[in-house]
Amino acid sequence: MLHAKETLRKMYSVAKTYYCGGLAAPNPFPALDLRHSLSSSRTAPGYANPCRARSYTRSALAGGPAAGQEIVIALGSNVGDRISSFDRALRLMKDSGIKITRHACLYETAPKYVTDQPRFLNSAVRGTTKLGPHDLLKKLKEIERDIGRTAGIRYGPRPIDLDILLYGDSQINTETLTVPHERIHERQFVLAPLVDLLGSSADDHIEKSWHSLSKCSGGFFDVWNELGGESLIGTQGIKRVMAVGNRLLDWSERTLIMGVLNLTPDSFSDGGKFQEVEAAIAQVKLLISEGADIIDIGAQSTRPSATRLSANEELERLVPVLDAVTKIPEMQGKLLSVDTFYGQVAAEAVKRGATMVNDVSGGQLDPSILEVVAELGVPYVTMHMRGDPSTMQSPQNLQYDDVCKEVASELYARLREAELSGIPLWRIVLDPGIGFSKEPKHNLEILNGLRSIRKEMGKVSLAASHVPILLGLSRKSFLGEICNRADPVERDAATVAGNAIGIMNGANILRVHNVGYSVDGAQIADALRMAKPKSIPPAEN
Repeated sequence: MLHAKETLRKMYSVAKTYYCGGLAAPNPFPALDLRHSLSSSRTAPGYANPCRARSYTRSALAGGPAAGQEIVIALGSNVGDRISSFDRALRLMKDSGIKITRHACLYETAPKYVTDQPRFLNSAVRGTTKLGPHDLLKKLKEIERDIGRTAGIRYGPRPIDLDILLYGDSQINTETLTVPHERIHERQFVLAPLVDLLGSSADDHIEKSWHSLSKCSGGFFDVWNELGGESLIGTQGIKRVMAVGNRLLDWSERTLIMGVLNLTPDSFSDGGKFQEVEAAIAQVKLLISEGADIIDIGAQSTRPSATRLSANEELERLVPVLDAVTKIPEMQGKLLSVDTFYGQVAAEAVKRGATMVNDVSGGQLDPSILEVVAELGVPYVTMHMRGDPSTMQSPQNLQYDDVCKEVASELYARLREAELSGIPLWRIVLDPGIGFSKEPKHNLEILNGLRSIRKEMGKVSLAASHVPILLGLSRKSFLGEICNRADPVERDAATVAGNAIGIMNGANILRVHNVGYSVDGAQIADALRMAKPKSIPPAEN
């Protein structure tokens, strides 16, 4: 009798799974290749379908369907080179047949439970596996040992920690494995990266199932918000960071300034001025003395209708200056970016000391750059542009029905290509491409709509909505049209004004020619942005 009741209970559970689903609405990101978008934007934030989750069953332990189970794995480290441990763990997971499809942001967090130990790095990844849950657990433990983890005190220091947070739509409770993770509700260092891997309006089966497993009506979003949610980010307990070399960059503390060094004879603003090594070095020293955090060196003009150089021609211009710049003491503590869309140039530049890659094409002009940057392990700026510099201002590339929504959609597609090529989201910077495939009115709409671009991307990936945004409007022609300034050098005041608006709307990095003015403007905008408005009492009836 007990066996019959158990069988009937399982049949009822399966029937609920099949009959509690709803109809799917159209995808509001039609420009995205669905192979690169694991969830679509369909329902109100926090929606959860309580009928989707199923309890632990033998089928879950035996492994998923032929296509594999969707999983979420948490990563943590607070001993040794934490970033290298993360990178190695990702490679070993890939080698083990775990296909990583999405990455959360990267967080530095205060230790919990055992507090007398170094700070942790935490993140999470989403992927698929054909391994059963216990085989997956066994594989993750092997990876931990390969990276150097040994037995120690519970919650104590460790070079790597890999936990299965979610496995398909299963609940698992055995002697060696509990899924969802038993303490997921009390750990901000777990919940922050977990919700990153979800969309605020997603309605696919697996995300609805995961939300229902939270045992909260609003899903994991409500669990996260009950702990404090986004208001916690930037506190001593948890910071959202980017790894650059052996440094962790918290771009929320203040706006970062990227100084431009053009080595081209035909750039629209300062072409021909800095082709000689001595002149280039003098300019770098000036940019740094005025407050630049990053130096961005470019040897290829991307102005409208520019003639494209080969990778070898670009390197001929770049290498002598790059080698000289890396040797000056003023570069100590500064970041060095190479502005290129060639994988070959990116590899050579990083080999010679560059610490990030700035690609105006987002991997479209030389797709090899994505795998090259993934292997290099440096931050990657991916920009929105249609076509290439010779075609980007053509009539067909200037057609938008809603420029912010379409830029969000197309830029998210570039981010997904980068992720699937092996660049973790925590190393990606987004650039909406002011002046690239845009008319003046589009540039203004984007400047005003940076928050809406983030919100649109957040519908399918909250992590994407948190990625730092780089703004490159310095001395652009639309500023000259508005202010009646034909000479690009006379547009620095307009640049400061435009950048201040960008900062107030969520920009994090400014790419500029005049660093001194831009630093002053950014400091004012940062002060305004960080000032907490006084609470307004409710109106009396």
